[in-house]
Amino acid sequence: MPLRPEPSHTHGTVPTSAVILVNLGTPDAPTRKAVRRYLKEFLSDPRVVEIPRLVWWCILNLIILPFRSGQSAAKYKMIWTKEGSPLKVHTQAQAKLLGAHLAERGHANLTVTMAMRYGSPSLPEVLGGLKAAGVDRIAILPAYPQYSATTTGSIYDAVFDYYKQVRNVPELRMAKHYHDDEAYIDALCASIEAHWDTHGRSEKLVMSFHGVPKRTLMLGDPYHCECYKTARLVATKLRLDASEYMVTFQSRFGKAEWLQPYTAPTLVALAQAGLKRVDLICPGFTSDCLETLEEISMEAKHDFIAAGGQEFHYIPCLNEAPQWIAALGTIAEHHMIGWPTMLSSAQRDEEKQDAAIGRASALALGATD
Repeated sequence: MPLRPEPSHTHGTVPTSAVILVNLGTPDAPTRKAVRRYLKEFLSDPRVVEIPRLVWWCILNLIILPFRSGQSAAKYKMIWTKEGSPLKVHTQAQAKLLGAHLAERGHANLTVTMAMRYGSPSLPEVLGGLKAAGVDRIAILPAYPQYSATTTGSIYDAVFDYYKQVRNVPELRMAKHYHDDEAYIDALCASIEAHWDTHGRSEKLVMSFHGVPKRTLMLGDPYHCECYKTARLVATKLRLDASEYMVTFQSRFGKAEWLQPYTAPTLVALAQAGLKRVDLICPGFTSDCLETLEEISMEAKHDFIAAGGQEFHYIPCLNEAPQWIAALGTIAEHHMIGWPTMLSSAQRDEEKQDAAIGRASALALGATD
């Protein structure tokens, strides 16, 4: 595989840094065609579906895409906003606010942007833009607090695949997880407490995480354990005992066994057992999306009420909450330690002078730029 041509280099340029907030992705529109294109990219990733490729190709292209694309498009239409997909809108806003927050804290020569693992803007597209801009240090910040090979692992794949074709690779730092980061836990608890201050509280808090096949746990994926650790830390900070909260897993797909307990059946069982109100939050999602706005806030609510429950309170994702943006800033700074993004004015002037001296020396030796 040939290496891509390097962008033209200008001697004396001060190297810059970047943070990329990477989320899962979303269709470009709530249409059958756009959803089919998105699902094909997403479900073709061997990290996402670990089934022999030939068998899965037949299932995906002959069964899932022809039938599920239209069903999913109808669900996307229910949550779509005039600005676009909620997940993309929130992720864009988070990146913008994160950039402003880091600038306020004194970081300079730093670009903060966002990318999607599937869909647009794609990781290769964003990495290419930063390459063309001369960025020489990049911190990858997945929007997934809990690590899974199906999510964060797939981001790693995309980053490494892109740089396989790059001659001059920038310094890379990649956050693996922050499921137990104090700032993240504090932001979750602040969101829950704010909801309780406004709406009162239920005797049961359900923390619903996205599911993955159970076999991934058996094969060594730490996702299950990290979800439970997040829940324990949240419960401890909120002073909840074991009877006041529980962990469930949503978004099952296919016939294989996934991580349990499953969210929807659990909610039905709680209602049938006499629970009249439930509060539910999805700590593994940092932006509201189809899985939270439609699957939980609509479908799960319907199931709970139909089974005898009276009040279903969905606590929104962290989205653009100021405490979450500050937490993102803390997490980003953990992965930029040692980078010259917080230099004093005098240090910046010295850096520019050194670059100018380097440029003059290069030109004197015959460089053309």
